[in-house]
Amino acid sequence: MRICKVHLEAIPGSPYSPSAKYDTPKLDRESGDDYDARTWRDHCTTNGDGQVCIPAMALKQAIDTAAQKLGMKVDGRRGATYKGFFTSGYFANGDIPISNGKILTPADAAMVTIYANADGKRGSGTRVTRRFPLFREWHGIAELTIVDDIITPDVFEHHAKTAGMIVGIGRFRPQNGGGNGRFRVKKIEWQNLSL
Repeated sequence: MRICKVHLEAIPGSPYSPSAKYDTPKLDRESGDDYDARTWRDHCTTNGDGQVCIPAMALKQAIDTAAQKLGMKVDGRRGATYKGFFTSGYFANGDIPISNGKILTPADAAMVTIYANADGKRGSGTRVTRRFPLFREWHGIAELTIVDDIITPDVFEHHAKTAGMIVGIGRFRPQNGGGNGRFRVKKIEWQNLSL
């Protein structure tokens, strides 16, 4: 078993745009558009200190998707790929606080306005204006625990780097046909863990 600290940073030109669901109450007689204009920063996930975080599962799902897309074979496993081993063989230890030389909070977000499907389903017909936060530059350190030794440091690093390039995180990421949320793995620090 190993713990790894993955140092991540945004790829220039590919900002992180969170789109977390939120349930901030509407004000009395507030229109949908006014509500969206008032609460768009609530799409950010934050920690107890108010710092914007990338959700742990966003990174895990990006790496798991990279494993599925790569279809890399496991030596000595009769054609088995790493996909299943990544699904259950590691976990993220917590959300990833991000900064850009200073702690990033929702107040630091730029706003992007898009014309989106009202129900979030592509091609459904009704479209409305939606606003989302955008962070052009960021870096953070993710901590993950690898519980399956079949996921070697080299294999994990290859999948994490691939996830950053072709899957991404957040709204309008490459996995969904967009250009946001791509990231670079700067380095990975490994530590053996014994129980």
